[in-house]
Amino acid sequence: MTFTVPAQLETELDELLTHYPEKRSAAVMFLHALQDHFGFITPEAMEWTAARLGLQPISVLELVTFYPMFRQQPVGKLHFKICRTLSCALAGSYRLHQLFCEKLGLDCHQPGPQTTPDGRCTVEFVECLAACGAAPVLMCNDRFYEKVTEAMAEKMAAEHGFEP
Repeated sequence: MTFTVPAQLETELDELLTHYPEKRSAAVMFLHALQDHFGFITPEAMEWTAARLGLQPISVLELVTFYPMFRQQPVGKLHFKICRTLSCALAGSYRLHQLFCEKLGLDCHQPGPQTTPDGRCTVEFVECLAACGAAPVLMCNDRFYEKVTEAMAEKMAAEHGFEP
């Protein structure tokens, strides 16, 4: 399978390069643009990015696997990212993860992101969302929630049409 970037997106990425003193500095922005267009980052997209920026593919993979905003598989229209690092874990993030999984019929013990069969929702644990003082934290798509209680999670679930 050959990976191709539409001409218009490639033109935008070429223009983006002009804003950086070194090509490698544009890597994160390239990945954002590719994910915005394709929905997630494939291995082929990582290889393409590495070739365009003169990087080793492992360097791009490191970025994709380090930052929780990058996805390597499609996700649901609602994407719940729940922080599981120490502050959030101590403040209840594992219970929040379990609650969302139960509401969606997912297995809270399965590693990695899980998406409902209808493709509507994805739940996943992520590493550090950088708000340790407001633990536990989670994101739903691009919206950030701090000091999330079980009651807040229940309300969120109800607002999105999950069974109470």
